[in-house]
Amino acid sequence: MNFEHTEDRRMLMDSLNRFVSEQYRTDVRNQCAYGTQGHSPTLYAQFAELGAMGALFPEEVGGFAGAGFDISVVFECLGRGIVPEPLLGVLLVGRALMLAGSDAQKELLAHLVNGSAMAALAHDEPSAHHELNHVATAATREGEHWVLKGVKGLVSFGEQADWLLVSARTSGATDSETGISLFLVPGQSAGITCRAFNRIDGGRAAELMFDNVRVNGSALLGSEGAGYDVLERVRGYALLAVCAEAVGAMDVAKDQTLEYLRTRKQFGVPIGSFQALQHRMVDVLLEVEQARSAVINAAAAVDEEDRVVREKALSAAKYSIGRVGTLVAEESIQLHGGIGMTWELPLSHYAKRLVMIDHEFGDEDHHLARFIALSQTH
Repeated sequence: MNFEHTEDRRMLMDSLNRFVSEQYRTDVRNQCAYGTQGHSPTLYAQFAELGAMGALFPEEVGGFAGAGFDISVVFECLGRGIVPEPLLGVLLVGRALMLAGSDAQKELLAHLVNGSAMAALAHDEPSAHHELNHVATAATREGEHWVLKGVKGLVSFGEQADWLLVSARTSGATDSETGISLFLVPGQSAGITCRAFNRIDGGRAAELMFDNVRVNGSALLGSEGAGYDVLERVRGYALLAVCAEAVGAMDVAKDQTLEYLRTRKQFGVPIGSFQALQHRMVDVLLEVEQARSAVINAAAAVDEEDRVVREKALSAAKYSIGRVGTLVAEESIQLHGGIGMTWELPLSHYAKRLVMIDHEFGDEDHHLARFIALSQTH
């Protein structure tokens, strides 16, 4: 298999990397990430102008790329600057619209691609423990409307989203795969209470409470009770995106640590000349390349029709990223010594992001168990 990017992808990568390095200096990034909005609306719009959103989707829905490797290129570039902009919501809601949206619902895709709208996936719930089928939020039909009632936690940029893709149960038990429906809900609908907060690794998230939120019947995405399969596919794109982001962040953390080992002197020589530190750094370099290989495999499999092949590759990548990301964060900080923990050093923010990526969309333990379960079905 040829792992070289196409010329178009290399051009996209070069332009995004240049934009990120110029616009997301550490002070600017932290001001955006830890500010009241958690990102920069101006820079978000500029990402759209550069084609970052368009690269996430194929031509038939207004994009210009949309393959797994295109998605990984975009998010790896974001990871290099630990960019807090809400492109993940664009990818997830946009892919759900592609998979199950009506013609009217798919009109939102154009607004996501051009950056004029923000969207968020509202699926995770308290006590779900990463289980995709755990949905307690209920949706009941009242005439021509649906009424939603329940709580969604950790909705990324949920307070600012123009549109929310909400999972709700229309039948079945709380942990049943059948009976889950998806609804496209305006973010400012009456009855939604939002408790927003800054994330420890930058950006904003919210807990959303749906108190008898009424939406039109046309808000239903796809068939009633058939939302689980769409959610699984959407989570697959999420796994690829955050894993690629982690690879970009790992590369920067690795390079910054190598530079420190070359320049920091002790006993009159660079500390990188000490054999014990060399051994530790070699382990980091090998593990980063293993993680990169897992993400390449996931990018190649994300559109695979065979569910077991696809989901095994995605869970394998997430497991690898969770394990290696934590290793890179810990080793980089330890090799820097005390300075590695300081707010002023960019490395500390990369380490936080790498650790938190492990807990998004299922942690290392969850995906190891899932990989084993999937292997036993084949």
